Amino acid sequence: MQITGALGDPDLIRLPWEVPLQDWPQHHLVDLPRGISRHVVRFARLSGKVYAIKEISERYAKREYQLLWDLARLDAPSVEPVAYVTGRENGLDAALITRHLQFSLPYRAVMSGTLRPDTLTRLLDALAVLLVRLHLNGFYWGDCSLSNTLFRRDAGAFAAYLVDAETGEMHPMISEGQRRGDIDVAHTNIFGEMLDLEAGGLLHPSIDPMDTAEDIVARYHRLWDEITQSEIIEEVDWHRVEQRIRRLNLLGFDVAEMMVRRKVGTGRLIVRPKVVDAGHHQRRLLRLTGLDVEENQARRLLNDLDGFRVAKGLRHEDEAIVAHRWLAEVFQPTVEAIPAELRGKLEPAQLFHEILDHRWFLSETANADVGLATAVTSYVDNVLVHKPDEKALLPDEDAQPVSGQ
Repeated sequence: MQITGALGDPDLIRLPWEVPLQDWPQHHLVDLPRGISRHVVRFARLSGKVYAIKEISERYAKREYQLLWDLARLDAPSVEPVAYVTGRENGLDAALITRHLQFSLPYRAVMSGTLRPDTLTRLLDALAVLLVRLHLNGFYWGDCSLSNTLFRRDAGAFAAYLVDAETGEMHPMISEGQRRGDIDVAHTNIFGEMLDLEAGGLLHPSIDPMDTAEDIVARYHRLWDEITQSEIIEEVDWHRVEQRIRRLNLLGFDVAEMMVRRKVGTGRLIVRPKVVDAGHHQRRLLRLTGLDVEENQARRLLNDLDGFRVAKGLRHEDEAIVAHRWLAEVFQPTVEAIPAELRGKLEPAQLFHEILDHRWFLSETANADVGLATAVTSYVDNVLVHKPDEKALLPDEDAQPVSGQ
């Protein structure tokens, strides 16, 4: 037996690799929500870390491990590869080891009872953004679906992460045929997933499976066109270029360059974004505060930071200094006010976002600003205690394991 990879935990080699994954003793495992998979997948905890282990042929284990590393180098949203295991006894398949993504959930676990239209809309938006980001990086997925994706709460939306790269291909640039092929596969897979939910009574009556499948295609094309399509403008309408850059920033993308050329024989310009990177607000917040959060969470936190700047009369103060004060005077005290036993319910940025929402709700009801301290107390007592624990940490060894899907 051999383990190959960025092996940070020597205890991985001591796992019972001579036994089929489905027969591993329970004391090595923990039950966490997982999506539908054609392979056996289990979660193991070692040295306080959680690993996802998938049994798969040696060829595909090596291939997927390399693809996930390629995606990681490009900072694409995907799970982190750790290692792959080959040469197991008794002719057993190889295994791929990835680090479990904290606070992430498969789409079925996102649902509470029946999948509502607004939740489905947010999931589809996140999946469309993920697919566009992968295509911009030259990655052909080959099996895009909700089942092959993990979702993390991102303020009022979701952020999507690729969890299965088994069928993927990395290219310098994705071809039009590959791009459209991926979209066709997504359409087919999502239609099937919606039919499955419908058959299980988990789909809201207002949701039509075919309409949903077509919706993801439409959402993808709108985003792809916004990012890549050339725009013809009159020279006097240069403000439209600035408007487009702002629209892309709101979508979470940075424009590093704009390609501009004059249309022959006219006073018109052809404008196209040339280099587009995702994570516009993430990078700004990380640079200012060191907080590494999802894109919509970053946007919300930056809005609160900007509000703090105005409220404290710091408009002319250096942005980094203001950010440090906001972190020390607002963000950290708010998160630390949450009882320690409840902080694992959601990640800190999501907790802060939901407290801000709760403060707005209470203030609207009271017709006056109730303040952050009151909002935290009310949120903890009336909202947070009823939420499921989404932190991907396992219980103590003496505790009962977290129930899975």
